[in-house]
Amino acid sequence: MKSFYLPLITMILTFLTGSAQTMSELVNDPDYIKSVTFNKNPENKFPIYELGAPFGLTFDDVIGDEADYYYQFEHYDYDWKPSALFKNEFLDGIDDMRIFDYRNSFTTLQPFSHYMLNVPNQFTRGFKVSGNYMIHIYNDDHKLVFSRKFMIKEEKSTVGVAVRRARDLNYVNTQQRIEFFVDSKEVNFIMPQQTVQVAIYQNADLNTSIMNVKPQFTVGNKMVYRYDAETSFWAGNEYLNFENRDFRSPNINIDYVTRDRLYDAFLFVDGPRAYEEYTFFPDINGNFLVTTLDNEDNAVQAEYVNIHFAFNPIDAVPANASIYIMGNYNVFQLQPENRMTLNERSGLYEATIMLKQGFYNYRYSLVYDNGDIDAGYFSGNKWQTENEYTVLAYYREPGARYDRLIGMGTGNSVNITN
Repeated sequence: MKSFYLPLITMILTFLTGSAQTMSELVNDPDYIKSVTFNKNPENKFPIYELGAPFGLTFDDVIGDEADYYYQFEHYDYDWKPSALFKNEFLDGIDDMRIFDYRNSFTTLQPFSHYMLNVPNQFTRGFKVSGNYMIHIYNDDHKLVFSRKFMIKEEKSTVGVAVRRARDLNYVNTQQRIEFFVDSKEVNFIMPQQTVQVAIYQNADLNTSIMNVKPQFTVGNKMVYRYDAETSFWAGNEYLNFENRDFRSPNINIDYVTRDRLYDAFLFVDGPRAYEEYTFFPDINGNFLVTTLDNEDNAVQAEYVNIHFAFNPIDAVPANASIYIMGNYNVFQLQPENRMTLNERSGLYEATIMLKQGFYNYRYSLVYDNGDIDAGYFSGNKWQTENEYTVLAYYREPGARYDRLIGMGTGNSVNITN
């Protein structure tokens, strides 16, 4: 009897422990996990999949000791609170299995192990329902290593999105407003004010969500949202970027390169842009792309390089705040590695981040001690900025126990109108 109950007790304790963790604790990469990537278009890493489509995740462990990692999936409501579904209600097959598919790097100064998880596989056949999900990666001691959010959708409605300038004259030059509608041809909405929920995201940053917005009016089965302040985002500015496809010589925005244990690439010193006129230059909205000049297999041949960032804020930084380098290379997390420190001798704020060769977008954000983030403090908020907005529509039928993700729409501010 003891051998039967022990795994069950362990499973229950694991579930309770995981449920008690806050979202910031769940998405909190250690410094040896790098380049976590869904198998998505590299220039649009918004993590959403069609119900029934293959799912994939890759990551690198730069310790490179072929550690064992295990994966689990959890289902969440539209607002990222754990749903009431049991595992067998949303997952076809089993999880809590070891990731068997990995390869070790070769011809690189920094050794690393490259892990690949694909669903369906011999244990996990896929997902039964739509909605919000997280994948949790554990080590041999069953300690959580890192997590990632993603979504599974079913096309049951049309979501139309338009990007407008703010109506409020106080924000007309600094904010972008999202208007949209949700029109379902296959789902007959019952009490839509209570059963339909929406979430709006700016670019691929899942920390930017606007939720709990109700339709202003309905026309049949079509719900219309034409708010001002309630659906407005700070416009931000185009991301800064660098490229080091050839790590042995300077490239885009790289001043010079040296070699010690690893290659070290020193970027040109950046400065604030808040009071400069808006200048358009193409970016990939905070995302990154692992790429090299002449390798045949970037997954295991791309080199890890120490990227040295330097920032001159010109004006004094508030005493109750810090400067962080932000980007989707770590899903916009606030980690010790990307927190900048003041070099008293040079007067510059500096940070060094080890990143795989490629093309990276980044920005400098001011983060207050209470956790508030001002992404436009140094870069400014320009209404002309090119941003991609995603609107997700969820529906929970009366009496149901989870939120179905029934539609997605996107809009780009390149087409912004008054």
